[in-house]
Amino acid sequence: MSSQCEKDLSCPVCHDIYREPVILSCSHSFCRDCLQTWWRENTAHTCPLCKKISLLNDPPCNLVLKNLCEAFLLERDQKASVAFEVLCTLHSEKLKLFCQDHQQPVCVVCRDSKAHKNHRFNPIEEAAQDYREELKKHLKPLQDKLKIFEQVKAKYDQTAEHITVQAQQTEKQIKERFKKFHQFLQVEEEARITALREEEEMKFKKMKEKTESLSREIAALSETIRNTEEVLHAEDVSFLDSYKATAERVKQCLQLEEPELGSGALVDVPKYVGNLTYNIWNKMKEIVSYTPVILDPNSAHPELILSEDLTSLRRGIKQSLPNNPERFEYHPVVLGSECFNTGIHSWDVEVRQDGYWCLGVVKASVWKKGPVPTGFWEIYLDDGRYIAASPPHLRKTLSVKNLQR
Repeated sequence: MSSQCEKDLSCPVCHDIYREPVILSCSHSFCRDCLQTWWRENTAHTCPLCKKISLLNDPPCNLVLKNLCEAFLLERDQKASVAFEVLCTLHSEKLKLFCQDHQQPVCVVCRDSKAHKNHRFNPIEEAAQDYREELKKHLKPLQDKLKIFEQVKAKYDQTAEHITVQAQQTEKQIKERFKKFHQFLQVEEEARITALREEEEMKFKKMKEKTESLSREIAALSETIRNTEEVLHAEDVSFLDSYKATAERVKQCLQLEEPELGSGALVDVPKYVGNLTYNIWNKMKEIVSYTPVILDPNSAHPELILSEDLTSLRRGIKQSLPNNPERFEYHPVVLGSECFNTGIHSWDVEVRQDGYWCLGVVKASVWKKGPVPTGFWEIYLDDGRYIAASPPHLRKTLSVKNLQR
C-alpha cells in the first residue's frame, strides 16, 4: 500500500496506525487510548482536531476504519515476511542452524568452522519454537500484571474524583457555618478554606501524579506486550535476533512492583469541620455547642450515612466510595476522628430505644477488611436487651439503671 494510504490510516494524535479507533460526533476518529488521554489532560471533552465538544462520553468504535487498519497491517506484515530472508554475513549461506553456545543463528559452513568447534546446534525452526514457548510462558503473567495495574489505576481515578467531591462538600459546610459570624469570622473562614484547598491541591496532585506514573507504566507494559507479540509472530531468524532483548524487557517489566493506594490519600475532613464552632468560640467567648465525638467519614462503612457536621449517622443504601485502607468493609462501623492512648474518657451518646444499635471502643490498628475477632469493647441493644461484649470474654447482659451525676 502507498505511503498516502498509511497516512490516511494514522491517528492524528499519535501518528501511528489506528488502534481501537473511535469516532466522534464531528466525524473525526482517534485511537481510543489517545482520545481518553487527551480528555484527561483537558477539562472539556473536545475533539483534538476541530475542538468541538463531543456529545458522547464513550464514543463508538469506527468499525470500518478498524477493519481497514487490520487489513493494512496484515498486508504489510505479509510483504515484509516474503521480502526478508537473512543470509550468513560470513558465508552468504542460508541460516539453517542455531548455535546454543553462542546463542545465534548460523549456516552449515559456520557449524564446521573452528569458531563453533564442539558446539551444540539445533535446527533453526526447532530453536525458534523452543524459545517461542519460553517467551509465551512470560506473556500471560505480564498480561495479568497489566490488568492489575489497570484496576489499581481505576481506583486511583475514583479516589481522585472522591477527593474533589470531599473538598467541595467540606468547603460548602465551612461556608454555611461561617455565614453566622460575618466580618469577625471572615479571617477564620478564609484561613480554613485556604488550608482545605491546599490539601485538596496537594492530595489531588499527588493522586494525579500517581495516576500519570501508572499510565506511563501501563503504556510501557502495553508496548512490551505488543512488541513481544510481534516478535512471537516474526520469522524465525528475525525472532531469534530479537529474542534476547525482548526477553530482557519482559523480565524487567515482570519485576515492576504492583501499586497500592496508601493510607492518608483522602482529605482529612475532621480537621476542618470537626468541632469548628467550638474552636471559634475560644476566640469569640460566646456560648457554642460542643460535640465530644466527631466521626471520621474516611473510615465509615459504605452503608453508613453521616450527617454534614459528622456527629450522627444512620444506616442506608450502600454508597459508591473509595475502598481506602482506613474504611471498614466488612462490619458497618465508623470510627471517631480522635484517638486516645491513655486516660479515662466518657461521652454522652443519643441512641434509639428500639431496634438495634452498637457503640464502643476499638484499637486503631484493628483489621477493617474482614471480621474483627478481638481488640474491641462494645455495648449494644438487641431485641430489647443491653449486652456488653469484648471477645474473647463472654458476653454479659446489662441491667438499665438511672444515671447518677
